[in-house]
Amino acid sequence: MEHDHSASDVEKEAVTVAEPQGDVSRVEAPVTFKAYMMCVFAAFGGIFFGYDSGYISGVMGMKYFIEVIQGPGATYLPTREKSLITSILSAGTFFGSLMGGDLADWVGRRPTIIFGCCVFIIGVALQTATQSLGLIVAGRLVAGFGVGFVSAIIILYMSEIAPRKVRGALVSGYQFCICLGLLLASCVDYGTQDRNDSGSYRIPIGLQIAWALILATGIFLLPESPRFFVKKGKMDRAAVVLSRLRDQPLDSDYVRDELAEIIANHEFEMQVVPQGNYFQQWANCFRGSIWQGGSYLRRTILGTSMQMMQQLTGCNFIFYFGTTFFQQLGTIDDPFLMSLVTTLVNVCSTPVSFYTMEKLGRRTLLIWGAFGMLICEFIVAIVGTCKPDDTSAIKAMLAFICIYIFFFATTWGPGAWVVIGEVFPLPIRAKGVAISTASNWLWNCIIAVITPYMVDEDKGNLGPKVFYIWGGLCSCCFVYAYLLVPETKGLTLEQVDQMLSESTPRTSAKWKPHTTYAAERGTADKTVAGHAENHSDSE
Repeated sequence: MEHDHSASDVEKEAVTVAEPQGDVSRVEAPVTFKAYMMCVFAAFGGIFFGYDSGYISGVMGMKYFIEVIQGPGATYLPTREKSLITSILSAGTFFGSLMGGDLADWVGRRPTIIFGCCVFIIGVALQTATQSLGLIVAGRLVAGFGVGFVSAIIILYMSEIAPRKVRGALVSGYQFCICLGLLLASCVDYGTQDRNDSGSYRIPIGLQIAWALILATGIFLLPESPRFFVKKGKMDRAAVVLSRLRDQPLDSDYVRDELAEIIANHEFEMQVVPQGNYFQQWANCFRGSIWQGGSYLRRTILGTSMQMMQQLTGCNFIFYFGTTFFQQLGTIDDPFLMSLVTTLVNVCSTPVSFYTMEKLGRRTLLIWGAFGMLICEFIVAIVGTCKPDDTSAIKAMLAFICIYIFFFATTWGPGAWVVIGEVFPLPIRAKGVAISTASNWLWNCIIAVITPYMVDEDKGNLGPKVFYIWGGLCSCCFVYAYLLVPETKGLTLEQVDQMLSESTPRTSAKWKPHTTYAAERGTADKTVAGHAENHSDSE
């Protein structure tokens, strides 16, 4: 077996495997209801991420809010203000995601998430007090830092504690909570749109505090990631936490074998790429050759490009600017209701991925999801261009927008988050996930800035023609998924590490685990239960 992590001699050593080494089927305990519930609650972090992304579309279309920002008698927000208000959140989340990677390695996954919730609450308080453009912008910037902390580290935390057999489904739950947050935002916007006082926008904004408080309280009660304790050399605490996560006795063979595998994999990675100082740790994310599937550079490129491609599908055009886009069409009686319908489709579709993510796999979903989206988007663009004033044609166009959202919600929406949580090895996992999440927010910000200039009537005025752009970009996503996305379903995070080193994206689905790191390093029979004697789990 080869491990292509760098050009070092360690990589070039080969182990000839005639028979499986170690029990590859017993590297993780059976899935329990307790494990499900822990991950399900962690996924709650997606609610305020989705809500914060979704409420702004409706608020920017509210008459009272427009007059607060532009003055009495104003009927619309200029393109510049609309672009700034929408994109500034993503600017904050970009830097928050990068900072979250450092905090997660220094103080732990859990404290970083709780700190992110606190920062987010401060940002929401500023937005709620808004009586001018400056305060809403400042509040969304501060809230963005909090969302950045949480959006990056929740994925990291869930991937590290979730059982391998249901990891894809559970991390998909994070995307479902994002969708649920978007739906809640649309419902609240719809309910307050006609208020002729500051409650029209302060109620949708202020409700976000509740989501942050719920998440922070729940995460406080959950255990820390055992992989964080292994990274810090605290094997006794890792054993106790792993026992709690897997709902197994501390001296269980399952706990012993899984912890031995995590430790052996981490030791191997540390031999290949020593951590060094702060700057060297970040530089490690870019070590190795782009042509080696297991190199750190290749994984970082995969994670960042995966999140970029997710944003280039055009999903946030609907969720950020859906209300104002439907208003511009001029043939829809209630744009707020139509925006609510598209968000409802998003929510109802996402649970399909809970099953398909593990049944069909990540790679298959991403390939066919991109294909389905590009077909729908080109149909919307063609219909909207050829018959812009035909009521029946507009209805058909809206139907295909909903089908497009279905494809996104069941494939690229959750799939991109699942993959970035799986492809990084422990020494760079926090920073790798942070960089990938920052990429998501960078492209989110870029799209939020340029989209109003493309579609507003006094600017590009593309209207439905903008879907030619999204369709072309989804075509790129289709090719990208086929050539570069590996299949990671059913593998532990340590087995994903082996698979990336020994296969290519197009052959990854056929790869089977044949050994364990613990067996190779002679630590398979290491008993870890004794480490935890006289220790209590303070988590």
